[in-house]
Amino acid sequence: MNGIININKPKGITSFDVIRKLRRTLREKSIGHTGTLDPMATGVLVICVGGATRLAQDIEAQEKTYIANLDLGYRTDTLDVTGEVLEKKEFIAPSKEDFIEVCNSFLGDIEQIPPMYSAIKIDGQKLYDLARQGIEVERKPRPVTISEIKVISFTGTNAIIKCKVSKGTYIRTLIDDIGVKLGTFATMTELLRQEVGEYHINKSYSLEDIENMMNDSNLDFLSKVEDVFAYENLFIDDERQEKLLFNGNKIAYKIKDGRYRIYFGEKFFGLGIVENNFLKPYKYFNIKE
Repeated sequence: MNGIININKPKGITSFDVIRKLRRTLREKSIGHTGTLDPMATGVLVICVGGATRLAQDIEAQEKTYIANLDLGYRTDTLDVTGEVLEKKEFIAPSKEDFIEVCNSFLGDIEQIPPMYSAIKIDGQKLYDLARQGIEVERKPRPVTISEIKVISFTGTNAIIKCKVSKGTYIRTLIDDIGVKLGTFATMTELLRQEVGEYHINKSYSLEDIENMMNDSNLDFLSKVEDVFAYENLFIDDERQEKLLFNGNKIAYKIKDGRYRIYFGEKFFGLGIVENNFLKPYKYFNIKE
């Protein structure tokens, strides 16, 4: 089995719990996700199955859209509602206009310090393991891009925001930074991942959906690997050229520069880049259906 599944992760389980359940349901060992969702978070978790696991990094690098709820006035050790409250602060509720202005100040390319409760490794240790031991270490700021922050609702003490962000962005940290800039604290209370690249929550499947469809021998939940990429198709019929490409060599190919989906006959091989009339493969699949 090879392909991509758009899962709607439920609240209260880890991303690895999703993989564990799918391994049993699909009877497939080679399964990976494309970006962790915390247990409290829900929404799109793109799953790669079989040979499609080679796509994980490509999909993880795509822009993501989140809808987050937040409270003003307190901060927790995890920066979300699952943690222990560390500090509370009295504050004068900002106007909606001031709140929007502060949110907009984070648009564009910014630097963000990852939270201690995260899966990032420093010197081989995951930060959340250190945090659970009461150890806090210095984290270097990381460049991220916030392309959209839309305020869906605001009451003065809590809000719902929609954010479109780059890989590696922590919404918890963004909310914490917004609170600080408002002169108080802010804590994330709910998080829904609405989109990962082209994968939207409206076209996702629950774990129960997958199980029921498998029982009916229905694989409509599984997208083909090549469908992930909106590149033009490029066909190779020469066996010598096929061998050269398979070994990572360039071949002459007169077509406009760009990225392409490469096919040997009707069989999808992988992705290639054409530059100056030369084609070079950069991602192999060569998957047998």
